[in-house]
Amino acid sequence: MDLDVYVTAHRAEWERLDLLLRKGGRLTGAEADELVSLYQRTATHLSLVQSTAPDPQLTARLTQLVARARATVTGTRRSSWRDATRFLTAGFPAAVYRSRHWWVPTALLSTLLAVLIGWWIGTHPEVQASIGAPTELREMTRPGGQYETYYSSHPAASFAAQVWTNNAQAAAMCLVLGAFLGIPVLGILFLNMLNLGVGIGLMSAAGRLDVFLGLVLPHGLLELTAVFVAAGTGLRLGWTVIDPGLTTRRAALAEQGRAAVGMAIGLALVLFVSGLIEGFVTPSGLPTWARIAIGIAAELAFLAYVYVLGRRASRTGTTGDLDEPDRSAALPTAA
Repeated sequence: MDLDVYVTAHRAEWERLDLLLRKGGRLTGAEADELVSLYQRTATHLSLVQSTAPDPQLTARLTQLVARARATVTGTRRSSWRDATRFLTAGFPAAVYRSRHWWVPTALLSTLLAVLIGWWIGTHPEVQASIGAPTELREMTRPGGQYETYYSSHPAASFAAQVWTNNAQAAAMCLVLGAFLGIPVLGILFLNMLNLGVGIGLMSAAGRLDVFLGLVLPHGLLELTAVFVAAGTGLRLGWTVIDPGLTTRRAALAEQGRAAVGMAIGLALVLFVSGLIEGFVTPSGLPTWARIAIGIAAELAFLAYVYVLGRRASRTGTTGDLDEPDRSAALPTAA
């Protein structure tokens, strides 16, 4: 496409649209109809310029013009508590449910990896020796050692806040770095499973695996599920870069990216609950069975939330993406 010719052919329409926008609410009926028509044509012009001759200055000008026209045509929209409620009861669980084919296998394979690492370390004294000196390992695994005192080493409130911050950052990294073909996500997952596997192996070798699981399971079930959901979503985003499907790569990434942002917000809330359990329940004086029961109850509640509310919302067409009026206009693409 000859950009200069294209600009010359349509400059008058863009200037007319700009003039109508400057008039604000003082438009006649005919002028309002004209504004809508010019807005639709200019949005088409913007899409064509972006796809065939992406000139930065022209793209910026048309983007601003289309945004102003869109705000005038559709009106400004403010978020409300109704939006937050709809996100929590439909958007977020639907997004998690729709990505289950990614995060469920991720969870199973990652858990298997942690168990294998734990078995390898626990049954090979030479591997344990490479991790630390015998006195250091005893200090970590003995009754009242580092593995046990870790959860009560700080005040519960500050510890819960610290844990929540760290886990939310890890989940956000999985979601954001997924765009890099998902490779960084695999590294984050491996480090998490390695740390878990080391704990399983060392405590198992010390004959105290039951104590370790009693400390990890109350908060770990929900915490790891949130990490697996984030990792699975990140891997799905990375696969979108490779195979965008029937739409354009830009449109597919935009859709998955918007859903990932919403997922990050929802998972932050899930990890907040996990952090509260880790800060207040895990180091508490409750019997081990009671602490584990609380963790299982939190995990089952989250899975029911996803598979009941999420499935129901998904069947009505909810994807976790922004609603149609909140998304940028785009040209239809041929299959």
